[in-house]
Amino acid sequence: MAATPADVKDCPNAYVIVIDMLGLKNDQVKVQVEEGNLLVVSGERKREKEKDQGVKYIKMERRLGKYLKKFQLPENADTEKISASYQDGVLTVTVEKKPPPEPKKPKTVQVQDSLRALVE
Repeated sequence: MAATPADVKDCPNAYVIVIDMLGLKNDQVKVQVEEGNLLVVSGERKREKEKDQGVKYIKMERRLGKYLKKFQLPENADTEKISASYQDGVLTVTVEKKPPPEPKKPKTVQVQDSLRALVE
């Protein structure tokens, strides 16, 4: 299996992964999220069955076999909001980002008079 070319883009609201997976059909492409925010993209292109018996190849350059690519997603990736589309041999996976955490507001602690606390 040769290297599967991919681009990973960091957009303002999402991570977008674009992968060349030429020669596959939609039902041959699989996108999964495994433990630890690991995105796994896989597929398999099998040799077409020949209609005519007795056909032999003179040259085979088109890629056959399994595709497998893994991407470690950042902590702010929302693994519940992932979409994928496949068109013209290119798979596009979009992983939305979680909203940034709200900054913690400072907590005010009331200071008591130490003499009054001893008397009470």
